[in-house]
Amino acid sequence: MIIDGEDRHPHAARRLRDSVTANAQSRVRLQLDEGLKEGAYVIAAEADAIVVRGGPFSGVIYGVEELIERAGAHLDPAAFSNGPVSGEPGLAYRTFWTWDHSTNWELSQIGQQEIGVFNPFQKPPKGFLDDYRRLVDFCSKNRIAAIVVYGFLRDSHGGIEAAQELCRYANERGVRIIPGIAIGAYGGVYWEGKHRYNLSTWLKQNPQHAATMEKDVGFQLADLAFPLNFPHSDYTVSACPSAPEVIDWMEEAVSWLAETFEIGGINIESGDYGVCGCERCRLRRGNDDEARRRVDDHGDSWSHTDMAANFPRLYNAAKAKRPDLWIYCEMQWDNLLEPVASEAQKALPPGAIYQHTANRSYWRRLRTELDPAYVSTLPTQPNVLRCQFACQWNGDERTERYALNAKTFADMATRGKQLNMEGLTVWGEPSDYFATVEISYLAFARFCWNPELTWAEFMQRDVAPLLGGAEAAERFVALAEELDGAQALPAQRLGEIQKEALAQAVAREGRIARRWMTLADQVGRRLHMGR
Repeated sequence: MIIDGEDRHPHAARRLRDSVTANAQSRVRLQLDEGLKEGAYVIAAEADAIVVRGGPFSGVIYGVEELIERAGAHLDPAAFSNGPVSGEPGLAYRTFWTWDHSTNWELSQIGQQEIGVFNPFQKPPKGFLDDYRRLVDFCSKNRIAAIVVYGFLRDSHGGIEAAQELCRYANERGVRIIPGIAIGAYGGVYWEGKHRYNLSTWLKQNPQHAATMEKDVGFQLADLAFPLNFPHSDYTVSACPSAPEVIDWMEEAVSWLAETFEIGGINIESGDYGVCGCERCRLRRGNDDEARRRVDDHGDSWSHTDMAANFPRLYNAAKAKRPDLWIYCEMQWDNLLEPVASEAQKALPPGAIYQHTANRSYWRRLRTELDPAYVSTLPTQPNVLRCQFACQWNGDERTERYALNAKTFADMATRGKQLNMEGLTVWGEPSDYFATVEISYLAFARFCWNPELTWAEFMQRDVAPLLGGAEAAERFVALAEELDGAQALPAQRLGEIQKEALAQAVAREGRIARRWMTLADQVGRRLHMGR
């Protein structure tokens, strides 16, 4: 097989060579087409070649994945004799959200953690790249555009060199790496280490710019199963958002981040574990409590006016270095229907990606109460949803981290599109080794790509082959949903589910058997714990 454009699209070419056979003189031409949307592609059979044209960044790779699926084992131009095949994303912004310490995709290494924000990295130094390379591979194959990484820069997992290597690896595969940072919080740009852009390091040199926190570090949301109170440490220090020196330093750090790493974007928030209550901050936000309730905070753990005052400078600094970056602006939680932040939002620049986060109870409101016309007239454009449930933060004994969240993700993609949202962000930390997680991720990928997809089509095309056929797939979903139900199941019923899952595994081979075994193992753990 002859592949034109292999030098510019090496990963796409490798995928072709590894996945299909073809005659020695068969030709495939890989072409970037700036006229297509990011991620879009067109495949056509021309006189001398099969031509894959792709939009910026990822379109050629997505087109090659489509070509591989259609070609099967052997590349045949006749498969495209009826005309070109094309595709483009229904939701432009399809993103996984992760913390480095609790992203577990390389399961053979020690140091795995399941929850937390202010955690040390406890895996071997190479574990960071081992985890994220596997995650990038999954995203590339399944048209998931980006990965937010909190803890992008740590001395303990390779610092600058490891972060640069992750960007190189991901860019070659059409996946944007998006470091997560907070303005004057969350370690600054360099999350952990003795570096000039690490917040703790800088505040030790400039202690006069530390925040005067109104309350102890932490926050509480109604949907969370437990309060989040954080111990004081270098991780939890904050800087005053009203000090000009702080935003000068943050602007310099963001410029350094954008020019030092081939990142695909930056996820910027204001910090969500407390608000500076110094006199300068209180005067800037408003002199009385009523003013603050009207235009500023939602709850007591973050400030919209802090974001409005400082985000535009960071946005402009990053865009000046890399105009193609996706700059996410975190709008915090459960407030899209409330006017609390509307005035502050008017100060935010168009072109950033405004991310509205919803816990489960608030999503129930949004999907029925939110007006698409309202979304279209928001001062912030474009807008995306972020699912702050179906993840490490929800559940008690039965964490939603490993639940079957496929219908939730499908619903948020489909309904979000109807509501004029342009993207969806979900947590992507656990490995696809677990069948419930794998199916959930596939639902996220497929319904974000095509929000008009039906559940029946998804089950038939994507889930049935994974589990041994359509009937087996329906049974798997039914059992998983029963396990995830609100009521605890008696031991007898758990035993019955485990027996059925094991019988399915014994009747299958390879990866299909493994998927059923992961379901049986979930049941086995509950039985062992008496739950």
